[in-house]
Parts: sequence; structure tokens; C-alpha cells
Amino acid sequence: MKLKKNFITHTSGDEQLMISAGGDFNGMVRSNKTAAFIIDMLKEETTKEKIVAAMLDIYDADEDVISADVDKVIASLRSIGAIDE
Repeated sequence: MKLKKNFITHTSGDEQLMISAGGDFNGMVRSNKTAAFIIDMLKEETTKEKIVAAMLDIYDADEDVISADVDKVIASLRSIGAIDE
């Protein structure tokens, strides 16, 4: 899976902003550092398992918690049509 090319991100301080430069979604997504990390990983072809593994290297959290967070962010991105499967 991968973030669609028409979704553009910009980081400002601790917040990442993402907008669509075309497509059905008209709006802006504001992400915290954790969601921004996931979105940044999705700029290249990846899998949920690779994202979880990368987050386990950075964050001191239980794998189940990280996996659930990744699922939540990916589901949100899917709901706005931001993911190429």
C-alpha cells in the first residue's frame, strides 16, 4: 500500500498537514507526530507489518497498541481515499 500521489504533506512544528491536490477529498488532515510517521512511511510502498516494525524501533510501546494505532490511521486514510492498495 502507498499514499496516493495527489496527497501532499507539510510539517510545521509537531504537526503535519496533508491536503489533496485532486480527487474526491476536499479538505485538510492534521496529524500528530505518530500519525505523521505512518503517513511518511506510506510515501513509499510498504505494509502494515513494516510500519509496525519501524515504530517498535522508535517508540516504547506494546506491539498490540502500536498495531491498533496503525490500523486506526490507515482506516482513516482509506476513508478519504488516500491509499493506493
